[in-house]
Amino acid sequence: MERISLARYPEMTIEQARKKAAEIIGKIVEGNNPGEARRAIREEPTFRQLFEEFAERHGKQKRAWVSDAQRYRDYLDRSLGGHKVSTINAPMVTRILSDMERAGKANATINNVRALASCIFGKGIEWGRCSTNPVSATKTRKKVSRDRFLQTHELPRFFASLADEPNETVRDYFLVSLLTGARRANVLAMRWSEINFNDKIWRIPRTKNDEPQNVTLTAEVLRILKMRRSAATPGADFVFPGDGASGHLVEPKKGWKRIFDRDELSQLKRWISEAGGRFEPLIDEETGQPTYESMDALLERARGVARALKVQTEGARIPDLRIHDLRRTMGSWQAITGASLPIIGKSLNHKSQQATAIYARLDLDPVRASVERATDAMLKAAGIGQTANALEKEGG
Repeated sequence: MERISLARYPEMTIEQARKKAAEIIGKIVEGNNPGEARRAIREEPTFRQLFEEFAERHGKQKRAWVSDAQRYRDYLDRSLGGHKVSTINAPMVTRILSDMERAGKANATINNVRALASCIFGKGIEWGRCSTNPVSATKTRKKVSRDRFLQTHELPRFFASLADEPNETVRDYFLVSLLTGARRANVLAMRWSEINFNDKIWRIPRTKNDEPQNVTLTAEVLRILKMRRSAATPGADFVFPGDGASGHLVEPKKGWKRIFDRDELSQLKRWISEAGGRFEPLIDEETGQPTYESMDALLERARGVARALKVQTEGARIPDLRIHDLRRTMGSWQAITGASLPIIGKSLNHKSQQATAIYARLDLDPVRASVERATDAMLKAAGIGQTANALEKEGG
């Protein structure tokens, strides 16, 4: 015997109840049991519960687990967490990815979130917790090779603002990331036991490509590390300790934002002064003391003063720079200063030549020199014997 509730009166009329009862009886005659189906749905996990099981049985063993957990919290939990897994369909996942795209997230980030959701459903199928993977019906985004790095005119501004960072752990983390070119996760989890001060080597036992890496430590990096070691708590494990469960610093996005906020404010103040204006602290009328303003409030006020003076503020903020671009900056400046691609690949621990190839297009000076040499040769062969630059100077 099965007792099946249809609905309550008056939400469902008598006539509607009769039709629904006939429909259910028809399914029972066909061998289906609506009661069992309803019980299965009630026992079915939500996506959040499936993720928790995924974390314990699979996720926490991954090296990228910290990043995966962050991606789940940032992009998947709010939209999918409370839904039963069988109710999640491809359009729901597509909407999440499309929202990320509209928000300006990088294609690589969108693809990583998509891959995480697909992996969760894939393990759910393997463990008998769900039967389909709705992510498989969604599309991946085209992978675009990013070539952003700190340019010559940006470096003085970046270092000046970084020097004013009040959090020494955050400041040193960014400096070591930039000056070693090591991967973000490896720098965050750097241990004192991995550093050989005598040989000036940082031995990373396991990297993203599953191979160990020896990172050469320059005099500047060694100076930073020695200062941190002298100030470290006795018995400390991590070079950049943190208060979280990992024990080390977790990606300091707020600290990264502070660098560019400070730099923009500095630029705006200078331009306001050059335009004959003044940007002074706000004074409390009762105490006569400067009032506290958050950095966001200071920036908004400085932008307003600049606009009132008709100051052109384009370029006040260093644009579109991410933490991972610090690693690319090292490789880029190696290319600019003449290092070969194999040397760059070795220093950055790239497993394939394709990963290093991007640095071949970052500096146009060698390309320009080659073109000018070819131009000289062609003009000489034509009996002219002057470069196009020389002809322009002579008005030719």
